[in-house]
Amino acid sequence: MATEDPENRGDKRRGSNNGYSTTPSSYPIEESETQWTSWLVPIFVVINIAMFIVVMYVNDCPKNNSGFQGNCVARFLGRFSFQPLKENPLFGASSSTLKKLGALEWDKVVHRHQGWRLVSCIWLHAGVIHLLVNMLSLVFIGIRLEQQFGFVRIGITYLFSGFGGSILSALFIQNNISVGASGALFGLLGAMLSELLTNWTIYTNKAAALLTLLIIIVINLGLGILPRVDNFAHIGGFLTGFLLGFVLLPRPQFGWLEQRSVPTSTIPIVRSKYKPYQYVLWLISLVILIAGFVVALVMLFRGENGNHHCHWCHYLSCVPTSKWDCDEIN
Repeated sequence: MATEDPENRGDKRRGSNNGYSTTPSSYPIEESETQWTSWLVPIFVVINIAMFIVVMYVNDCPKNNSGFQGNCVARFLGRFSFQPLKENPLFGASSSTLKKLGALEWDKVVHRHQGWRLVSCIWLHAGVIHLLVNMLSLVFIGIRLEQQFGFVRIGITYLFSGFGGSILSALFIQNNISVGASGALFGLLGAMLSELLTNWTIYTNKAAALLTLLIIIVINLGLGILPRVDNFAHIGGFLTGFLLGFVLLPRPQFGWLEQRSVPTSTIPIVRSKYKPYQYVLWLISLVILIAGFVVALVMLFRGENGNHHCHWCHYLSCVPTSKWDCDEIN
């Protein structure tokens, strides 16, 4: 996933320095609000790495007749050696090990009442490459957001986006397992986009910031149509994060902040903390978010297949070409 911060391309308006911290690329907010220390995102990174170590420890690479680990990769690592590349090209564990430790599997979620897999799967990764890409993206995107908005709002966005991605994935992909934090990461990208839109008036280079962010999102979603990539988790996470951004990340309008530190006789009185359109977006997004989760969960636990309701949606996750056939690969 791309890790550039597009919002820094669009500088935000500066205010006076009357009790506020202002930087060329940040909106004027209270000093206490600029001191957020990012600790939750690093913890998420540590948890993901620790879970990968556990997966590799539990994984048992197949042995040949001589008792040696046959075609395993990096056999010198012993128990931590990787599955043969033909089975797992991402340098990781076997699918059976991932299933055992909580990979998303439709049959077990629906028929064996293991709904916890909708959450556990976002802490597992298919291999070293998968883990490295996702954790680098989380560091570059998540730390910046946590510093601006705090651990509560970003933590909620991350976890609910991962959950939303798992639900959509389970609705449309019912014959394969799914693991990874990509849904949660796409949720952070979606939240960045809605934050830009709901706080539109504070940006000066609006078009540049929006265009850059959209390009990053389109490229990353476009990569999801390749085989072996669960793009439904990406889309579900992105939509969840996009709606949560309108709910959790609106910024107070500048006049409301300024009048708290400047005598009211010198500036016009602003009675509302947020602009009217921010309240409208907040309400609409919250309603859609709640309704979407309820409908999707009901469909999932009734055992419905999303592809029966959308006959073309499977192309969102894999587009067949002369190089591969999606049905054979999946």
